[in-house]
Amino acid sequence: MADRKKILVVDDEPDMVTWLTTFLEDNGFATIAAYNGIEGFEKAKTDQPDLITLDMSMDKDSGVKMLRNVQETRETSKIPVIMITGVSGELRRFIDRSKKLQPPAGFFEKPIDREELIKAIKKILGEST
Repeated sequence: MADRKKILVVDDEPDMVTWLTTFLEDNGFATIAAYNGIEGFEKAKTDQPDLITLDMSMDKDSGVKMLRNVQETRETSKIPVIMITGVSGELRRFIDRSKKLQPPAGFFEKPIDREELIKAIKKILGEST
């Protein structure tokens, strides 16, 4: 199916990448994986996904830094981002208050509610639920 929406999964935990890519593919999406913010940003520019799921806390380039890079770069600025985190809501409040960042299209805390995630992705991508 060439018309499947493409989602870039960025997380430094290989198990989380495997879980998310499998889950998304089982729900009809094509996936691309990246394991840090540097690799994720490069793949966002070259592969032009329809959506990015982005872990906030990573060793090489945090998710916050990658989000800023995506938003500030012409080739990627229109790609919606769903932030995923295992940390408290403090980081989310930081992003919401930041003058340099636009809030992401979605925000999920781990463990992820699978039904809510798919519903949010379909809404963001304009697909019927």
